[in-house]
Amino acid sequence: MSLDFRHKPGLVVYLTTGDPDVESTREIAIAAIDAGADVIELGVPFSDPLADGPVIQRASERAVARHTRMPDVLRVAKEIRAARVQAGLVIFTYLNPILRYGLSKFVDDAKAAGADGVLVTDLIVEEGGEYLAEMERAGLAPVFLAAPTSPDERLEAIATHSKGFVYAISRVGITGKQQSLTADAESLVGRIRRWSKLPVAVGFGISNAEHVARVGEFADAAVVGSAIVELIERSTPEAAPAAVARFIKCLRQPQAALTL
Repeated sequence: MSLDFRHKPGLVVYLTTGDPDVESTREIAIAAIDAGADVIELGVPFSDPLADGPVIQRASERAVARHTRMPDVLRVAKEIRAARVQAGLVIFTYLNPILRYGLSKFVDDAKAAGADGVLVTDLIVEEGGEYLAEMERAGLAPVFLAAPTSPDERLEAIATHSKGFVYAISRVGITGKQQSLTADAESLVGRIRRWSKLPVAVGFGISNAEHVARVGEFADAAVVGSAIVELIERSTPEAAPAAVARFIKCLRQPQAALTL
């Protein structure tokens, strides 16, 4: 299966579940979808988010402090799926929360919640045998990260075992906003396409309309995370859904920024 990007380029929006609170996450996700997000990455808060920069680290810390756990994430996923059946929905997590919950139980419950796929940031494809078997059993799409430093044999394995889409990291390092995209991203997407016909989404550092438009020249979708999480951090819970919706519209229509 591949996720349907209704817009070109597609837009994948990351949210940390439970920041500012679980109910707000649901409302922000629905607002994001209505504003043009094709896929929601619903982040599981984790105490040691090593792949994430300071913005998402702070969001995870706040959500963990509010006792947001895997069952809360799956409940929000189910509510988003019921409210917006057309949107793509991916659970974004580290491996430890899955193991604590139980791999088979997690896969079954994620499927029952309406998730399309799962992205485990710290699970490498070479060590994913049991996970991949469980995902196949449940009919869920495993999404793997591909980095500019990945050798060709590794990219081939990632492309072969990914479903839904392949997530291409635009640069080496952690998540966070950046001023411009490096040439590494376009080169990496070209390499991925040697082995996969799945859509390729580019993330890590995508934060404005110029970035999204540039990604659309060589990839299928852009992933926006830290810029949105930072916007939520600056907003009240009541104002966050509308603020995120306006920002997403600006990503597709730069002139809309004048109304912010």
